[in-house]
Amino acid sequence: MSVTSLTRGLCSAAAALTLSIASATFAFAETIKLTDIAGRVVEVEKNPSKVVIGEGRMIYSIALLDQENPFARVVGWKDDMVNYDPDAYRKYLATYPEIADLPSFGSPYSDEWNLEAVIALGTEVVFMNLGNLLKAQESGIIDKLEEAGVATVFVDFRQNPTENALPSIQLMGRIFDKRDEADAFADFYQQQTKLIYSRVAQIPAEERPIVFIENAAGYNPNKCCSTYGAANLGRLVDLSGGRNWGSLKFPGFKTNVSLEAIFADDPDVIIGTGANWSEANPDTIAVLFGYEADAATVQERLAGLAAREGWPELSAVKNGRFHSVYHQFYNSPYHFVAMQAFAKWLHPELFADVDPEATMQELHDRFLPIDYSGVFWGTLKSGS
Repeated sequence: MSVTSLTRGLCSAAAALTLSIASATFAFAETIKLTDIAGRVVEVEKNPSKVVIGEGRMIYSIALLDQENPFARVVGWKDDMVNYDPDAYRKYLATYPEIADLPSFGSPYSDEWNLEAVIALGTEVVFMNLGNLLKAQESGIIDKLEEAGVATVFVDFRQNPTENALPSIQLMGRIFDKRDEADAFADFYQQQTKLIYSRVAQIPAEERPIVFIENAAGYNPNKCCSTYGAANLGRLVDLSGGRNWGSLKFPGFKTNVSLEAIFADDPDVIIGTGANWSEANPDTIAVLFGYEADAATVQERLAGLAAREGWPELSAVKNGRFHSVYHQFYNSPYHFVAMQAFAKWLHPELFADVDPEATMQELHDRFLPIDYSGVFWGTLKSGS
């Protein structure tokens, strides 16, 4: 080979290598512009490798997309799942032991958040909750992250779950380059909710029972009660064929109410919420729902709640319409499972063929990297 030919060959190879590197760099730096659930137009790096989640329970959603390893791109979180849903945390920990070393930055809406550490990790995206938009704006954290080249994206599974859960999943699917997974879950979600909506539309208002939701029933043994307005679980009750007591009483998301008001109205159905809070609060008398729960303990805890002073005289307790459900459904894209349980409780004949247990099993089999176990809802049995 001549020197000239060799030189030309080397130049061609160098040019190809330069083009390859440039293409790879471009692919790595590809960004997409989107509108988040807060209505903010955000430019985000596509398929980021380093993500911080402002709440640990966002893993419920990320697991639907990054099904092989929901923690693969998560470099930091808040320890709320560790503290308030330890069953779920241990379930994931058994499969992904590395999460024991995942740094917790606390709440991104307070002074405790370690902004410097978040930036030092090379974080590309921080996901935040819509309900804390105002706090994030007032703290200036969004601007500080933007100055450091970190995008913030707001999602919502709590404020308006039936309106925002699927758009939030689709949004995360676009960012993670997991649109097929997001679409598959969206189809499943629509299928399961349509089982409810199509029938509820036929139920006259006067045949819809009054339902009182007791938020975190028994978390504090000496305190009652907090309930939802026409939002979150209150909205789920209304869509499942009931009339949420709080929706009829006050505007807004959630409020505290007196026992006297509940006893005076004597609602037809009572649904409490519970989770394994025994580690965060050893004195709790709540129903410890979750992946490690068992049916006998659920009944024992339900009986304890129903036996509180004055409660045995309520119609819901006397008539076998005293229920409880996994609290974390209130902040999860899996809330349609709770809706199916509600619908069966409120209108058992109309929804006789709907099986929330089977729905929960299918959810895990098709979309989640952990297996289904435990107990997530229950009804007080007579004589318990």
